[in-house]
Amino acid sequence: MSSIGLTLSAILILAASGLPACLLPRRSAGGQRLAALAMTIGGILGTAAVALSFGPSSATSLKLGWLLPWGSFSVAVDPLSAFFLCLVFVIPALGSVYGLGYWKQMEHEPNGQRLGLSYGLLAASMAMVLISRDALLFLISWEVMALSAWFAATAENDKPEVRRAGWIYLIATHVGTLVLFAMFALWNAQTGSFALEPRGAMLTSGAAGAVFVLALVGFGFKAGFMPLHVWLPGAHANAPSHVSAVMSGVMLKMGIYGIIRMTGLLSAIAPWMGTALLAAGAVTGIAGISFAIGQRDLKRALAYSSIENIGIIGMALGLALTGRACGRADWALLGLAGALLHVWNHGLFKSLLFLNSGAIIHATGTRDVDLLGGLAEKMPFTALAFTLGAVAIAGLPPLNGFAGEWLVYQGFFMALDPSAPRGFEAMAVAAVALAAIGALAVACFVRLQGGVFQGSPRSAAGGHAHDPGLAMKLPMGLLGLACLAIGLFPAMAAPFLESVALAWVMPSGPEATFLPAAMPHIADLAPLAWVGWLGGGIALLAIILYTATRLSRRNGQVGEAGHGTWDCGYARPTARMEYTASSFGQSLVGLLSFILWPTRHGPKIKGSFPAAAKFRSELPDPILDRALRPLFRLGRIRSGGIRSLQQGQTQLYILYILGIAIVLLLSGGRGVSR
Repeated sequence: MSSIGLTLSAILILAASGLPACLLPRRSAGGQRLAALAMTIGGILGTAAVALSFGPSSATSLKLGWLLPWGSFSVAVDPLSAFFLCLVFVIPALGSVYGLGYWKQMEHEPNGQRLGLSYGLLAASMAMVLISRDALLFLISWEVMALSAWFAATAENDKPEVRRAGWIYLIATHVGTLVLFAMFALWNAQTGSFALEPRGAMLTSGAAGAVFVLALVGFGFKAGFMPLHVWLPGAHANAPSHVSAVMSGVMLKMGIYGIIRMTGLLSAIAPWMGTALLAAGAVTGIAGISFAIGQRDLKRALAYSSIENIGIIGMALGLALTGRACGRADWALLGLAGALLHVWNHGLFKSLLFLNSGAIIHATGTRDVDLLGGLAEKMPFTALAFTLGAVAIAGLPPLNGFAGEWLVYQGFFMALDPSAPRGFEAMAVAAVALAAIGALAVACFVRLQGGVFQGSPRSAAGGHAHDPGLAMKLPMGLLGLACLAIGLFPAMAAPFLESVALAWVMPSGPEATFLPAAMPHIADLAPLAWVGWLGGGIALLAIILYTATRLSRRNGQVGEAGHGTWDCGYARPTARMEYTASSFGQSLVGLLSFILWPTRHGPKIKGSFPAAAKFRSELPDPILDRALRPLFRLGRIRSGGIRSLQQGQTQLYILYILGIAIVLLLSGGRGVSR
């Protein structure tokens, strides 16, 4: 079977995977198991289709007529689609297996069937977005993705905070969709077609700039660029953890895919486009990781960290666009390759971390980092998996996060040349921003790892904590191994990265050649094999140090401190004496207060013997909580007078209709007389 046939078959299986759970009784475990089996089969078929699509001989496109008066059912699998399809076919399948242990349908009778059906539709619609080659089919798939994600994320809709986060997501995603409607309408007006094919030469420079801006805003809502991120922290924090893994690890990348796809269709890239993406990425990355540092909610911290990683991808794409605008194939290749590799990497380690957070919530019943602590002893597998994900997301070797950021750094260093045609200043600022993001990411995940797993328990929440069962361990273990494999062997991804970059930088067709005919190789620009050797050496050193520490403890060479005069109170430690994650990050929150604008509620000390009091610090989101909520609240108050028009009386509504009809007739009559 051809790659496009396998892909469509996999999509149908994913879309129908939730039906067994709906047809069988609500408390039946068989329906959920059949759904997980279907998701796994669909994922395997889809992965096989991706492998075929990179081959030399495979039918990768299909175009059929349909009932709509515009466009056609046009689908194709090219290297760019195939690269993103890898995540779509792998992460949701692993999440469905994880859900067998984390979200048992028999324990969630009111919403288990709803979640199973929407989860499969979410995976199928994301795959359809990636293979659509017609704007109308793209928008239909995009809307199915948005709605199925809403149903999946709001599975626990009996909770007020879940409903609130769901409505914010629904409003934000449809605002972005309206922008995409405008973008595709402009594309059709300029090219005369809804086909998503390289017709950029038909666009004027102004129209090309408008398409880029509309794409950046419309897809930016889905990707989570600041200040368009307002839906993301609440939706990811309140969704079931395996849904959070899919939304963060995969669905956010649909926005990135849209930007790459649309910029690849443009024949001329202006230098300001690359600068705009560099600036948007830098602001998003620094602000995202800054807010992650100050979160007490483990899943909200991971959600803000996703925003940070989207910022890194945005800066890499800015480098690639600047390279195309300046005719520098090396900049374009390193920028796009770094962005794509970080798409894969973030999909893997962020999915691992969200699944890990689900294991913690499943065992302790809380996601408040300040109430946790000491879980490494009771949950060793979970602690190891979280450590792997934390090292990866911090961009440290030997995990995969380092390899992707290394390519971006190489591109920035190459562009730091005063003799370069344009963009030197922007590249210098972006390189500093990327370094700052990396440092803050290390601090953020040291804080989370220490607050959750190290020290002693700070509350009774972890009293009965234990590692999850095999259904939850297996997906986390596979994701952790994938992070380690890419970190140790990043050169294996180079051929896939180059094939995508070649199609994006120099597409075939009459409109194309953006850059010199000869594309350089990644191995010549950034030796990924050296990165693998470095990672292998660090991994070997870590194993040696760990083994030596274990042996020394077993032989009694490392003893406990005595309970003497100089114990400084630690002879009988209590939970109140422990540093919490909030106290650990307080200095950084204060340092970044010009970005975070923290709100502090402190006691007022009066008298020699003041009463007991509490201190609380909060980090309201500057866009959602400080701008949009007050604005909507003001609008609701101001529009209260309009409610008097709604009396519930039929005769009044008939009078309104009659009045509007008279106004329309009069205005139409004047138009005819003129």
